[in-house]
Amino acid sequence: MRRFFLIFFIMLCGLMSLTWAFQPAKKEKGKKRPQSSEMIYLRHSDKLYYNQRVNRNAQILVGNVCFEHQGALMYCDSALYYKETKSFDAYGHVKMVQGDTLSLLGEVLYYNGMDQLARIRYNVVLKHRETTLYTDSLDYDRLYDLGYFFEGGRLVDKDNELTSYWGQYSPSTRESEFNMNVKLVNPRPPKAAKSVLLSDTLHYNTKTGIAHVIGPSNLEHGNTHVYTENGYYLSNTDEAYLLNRSVLTNVAKRLVGDSVYYDGKTHDSKAFGNIDYDDRDNKNKFYGNYVLYNDSTGYAEAADSAVCIDYSQKDTLYAHADTFKLYTYYIDTDSVYRMMHAYRHVRAYRKDLQAVCDSLVYNGQDSCATMYKDPIIWQQGQQILGEKIMAWANDSTVDSVYVVNQALMVERIDSMHYNQVASKEMHSYFKDGEVYLNVADLNVFMNYHPFDSDSLMIGMVHAESAQMKMYMDERKLQKIWMPATNGEMYPIDQTPPEKRFLENFAWFDYIRPTSKDDIFVWRGKKEGSELKEQVRHTAPTQKLSTIKAK
Repeated sequence: MRRFFLIFFIMLCGLMSLTWAFQPAKKEKGKKRPQSSEMIYLRHSDKLYYNQRVNRNAQILVGNVCFEHQGALMYCDSALYYKETKSFDAYGHVKMVQGDTLSLLGEVLYYNGMDQLARIRYNVVLKHRETTLYTDSLDYDRLYDLGYFFEGGRLVDKDNELTSYWGQYSPSTRESEFNMNVKLVNPRPPKAAKSVLLSDTLHYNTKTGIAHVIGPSNLEHGNTHVYTENGYYLSNTDEAYLLNRSVLTNVAKRLVGDSVYYDGKTHDSKAFGNIDYDDRDNKNKFYGNYVLYNDSTGYAEAADSAVCIDYSQKDTLYAHADTFKLYTYYIDTDSVYRMMHAYRHVRAYRKDLQAVCDSLVYNGQDSCATMYKDPIIWQQGQQILGEKIMAWANDSTVDSVYVVNQALMVERIDSMHYNQVASKEMHSYFKDGEVYLNVADLNVFMNYHPFDSDSLMIGMVHAESAQMKMYMDERKLQKIWMPATNGEMYPIDQTPPEKRFLENFAWFDYIRPTSKDDIFVWRGKKEGSELKEQVRHTAPTQKLSTIKAK
């Protein structure tokens, strides 16, 4: 009776396999699938039955069954062998071995020798070198060396674990493809995951560790989140190459570019083409065609049409330079601060403030911006220049300005008249963004045009002093203080032409940025009007030979 039920079960499974197991193998469109003419050889079976009334096409094999076909050995507990069609159905402890690198385990195997197609079901395990694939339903195409699952699977190699609903794996190329609810975890469990990649379509090579995602995908790596619709992830080196306007986010920082590169080991992020970098914590942005950012050191670099934007105040400040570099100090402490360097062709624009210089350094520790080489600042109708300008900010508004050497302040009244102050050094102090005190020190020269109560210009005052203080209110001069002074006042219609302008007078309105787009257009000073740095010579030191000679 037991033997009868065993034979009946095998027959029943055989009839079921005829209806759904031996479906035609996948073929390339327009091409007929090659058929194998090589026989399947039965190498061993403890028992062999044949019953024409039960199944006229099959031999019944029971106990330690072993088949061989084109270099592959297949083992099972029992089988139905269809010699004419070069196929068999295998049951219980199924194992297929191909060479010394590939093995397949499962509970049921439907094998078509003509198509060289194996369908393995229930607790399927495919092992190839260091790669193992777990699933419940796997079709393995020996002709094209391709295994594919369609009811969920898990692939594990030395570094990663991948899961998806549908997928395929080729032992010869070690290429795999996963679709629907794809998840890649690196490193593989039970180690704590450092990176988790979620995607809808993923191509993965188990030899190189390169994953190629297609379609909406998200990569989590510590505090860094990456969104891409086309990118490559190198799990062996923890690098990502992202295309198609991918987005990289780290806490409050967001980086978008036509292409983005991220190195998980060095923490470097690089973006190329139409870049948008936004630091919401510090309320600043970078635009350009190249940006580098390191989230462990806080170093950033921007170039190629680079723009630095500060939107911490009501009016946004736009600054352009050939290159920006941002350094962060004590990044993981309460004493963190940053320094930004801008190199070559610096131009800045805000509605109430514009500036031009060759290079600039901003120190976040004391909120000081230092401008070098022909620096000029404009505010409304005023212009300030010198060899070096240092500007301090308080809550992102100007607190004071210090001009070092060859300081010149000019206020334009009209096309013919300008208030002018020249000195070696100059300090300007601000309150609520408005200057309330100007202090000029050492070799002070001034040309000033006073007005009467009817707002009519009454003349020009020329004065020379060692120091001068100008007190302002609502951008209007209220009082001037000077110590011992040499000066004179000329009626407006009797001002000598040679006295109208100080010796180093210059009005560089043609250089001034006029809009946020104009910061990209570099306009240098006209030839001969550049500020020449004054060299201070020190007294020569005496030589020992000279002293002895005396």
